[in-house]
Amino acid sequence: MNTNNIYLLGVGHATPLFIELAEACGYHVAGLYHYNEDRTGETDHGFPILGSFADLLREDLTDKNFCLTMGDMAIKQSVSLNLIHRGGVIPSLIHPTAVISRFADVSPCGVLVDSYCEIDSNATVEEGCVLRPHAMVSHDSHLFPYTFMGPKAYVGAYTDVESKAFIGQCSVLVSGKAKHIGKDALVGAGSVVVKPVSDKAIVAGNPARILKYKP
Repeated sequence: MNTNNIYLLGVGHATPLFIELAEACGYHVAGLYHYNEDRTGETDHGFPILGSFADLLREDLTDKNFCLTMGDMAIKQSVSLNLIHRGGVIPSLIHPTAVISRFADVSPCGVLVDSYCEIDSNATVEEGCVLRPHAMVSHDSHLFPYTFMGPKAYVGAYTDVESKAFIGQCSVLVSGKAKHIGKDALVGAGSVVVKPVSDKAIVAGNPARILKYKP
């Protein structure tokens, strides 16, 4: 088995972004898997679509590497658990241009850190988190599992961002003020958050205000 091979799950508009990230991290993309069988046998950006998620989960996955590209973090978490249960490996991919403090704690499982991101000292990034280009996690902050940070999003110091929260592009969580972002919360692009955000709240604006809650 070629230990540098990696398989991407999820075929869509973001697929080439994660192909390039995997390659920048030294992996060879050996193929793609789609959520259903509609595109089996096709190619996407020159890479073969080998089958569906269901097809994959019938195979022996022992020590095979996977990268999950889907944006729905609940689905991503569920698929991740299935892959790991069957022996698959979901390595963290950290772009070589990212700056990670040696005092930061980044999970080795499924974290995707894109180009020019920064993770400061005493910050914690748990499994399945995604940081798009130029995102920054300041010191003493904590991203819980499957948090998403859009491009140029900024998590200020001493901030806890709970599981599956979505921090939109160019948004700012102000240090010492936005101390807690709840589970499944969504911070709209360009927002400036100056106070805690509750679970499932959708906030936007400068300063950010609650627009509504997710069901």
